[in-house]
Amino acid sequence: MDDAARDRHLEHLAEHGYAIVENAIEPDLVAALNAALARLERELDARPAQNGFEGRRTVRIYNLLAHGAPFDRVPTHPSVLPLIEGVLDDGCLVSSLSSIAIDPGEIAQPIHADDMVIPLEKPHRAIVCNSMWALTDFTAANGATRLVPDTHRQPSPEYGGSYQTIAAEMPKGSVLIWDGALWHGGGANQTSERRVGLAMNYCAGFIRQQENQQLGVPPELARTYPPRLQELMGYGVYRGLIGHIDKQSPAQRLTGGGDFKSIWDRAGSDA
Repeated sequence: MDDAARDRHLEHLAEHGYAIVENAIEPDLVAALNAALARLERELDARPAQNGFEGRRTVRIYNLLAHGAPFDRVPTHPSVLPLIEGVLDDGCLVSSLSSIAIDPGEIAQPIHADDMVIPLEKPHRAIVCNSMWALTDFTAANGATRLVPDTHRQPSPEYGGSYQTIAAEMPKGSVLIWDGALWHGGGANQTSERRVGLAMNYCAGFIRQQENQQLGVPPELARTYPPRLQELMGYGVYRGLIGHIDKQSPAQRLTGGGDFKSIWDRAGSDA
């Protein structure tokens, strides 16, 4: 993504709370992700959760980084991560990585904001920034994510309330990115085909992650991931302070190497 495109998408995110990056993901990665999800659904015998939020005809698979390739290519994707960093900052973390497959006959998900459970008054600076990867075409008819534009600076919605929405329609391989305060919800699938998406969610480095990456992903697998992905999983230290272990970074504990200076050492102060 060039600087002009990044700035254009960030401007739309700031003003309206969301942006769509069309055809952002290379076809070979889309195909690999679809194949891996189909395999995992069989192996895990994944089934709908049977509740009003996760859906009664929606299959979700959580903690996908624990399953290795090709999911390890998702969090640091160059068409997505620069926008997330522009909304949060480069100290952001992976909050969760899961799949959402909406089958025919599913009803619309209740309208909500992803940061509703965090007890902060709104409006506030962005603390959550999420993305939806379209692994099939997203249409108004098959359950494309419904958005209430410009609501990211408003108080959280009444959960399940009735609101005027637009469908985030986008072709396969595109990515929807939104501020976690934006009101939204999955759409109803009124077609005969499944709508498949990948929810790649991030949070600010000072916010607790939705999925515990350090316990959820085996350390022996995490050691094989690139350093930037390890940082995104929480093996870094936010601003030289948050997340350290006895003035060492979690990455040093994970790999036995690397170098880390605390906020105090960087400042050269013994206060």
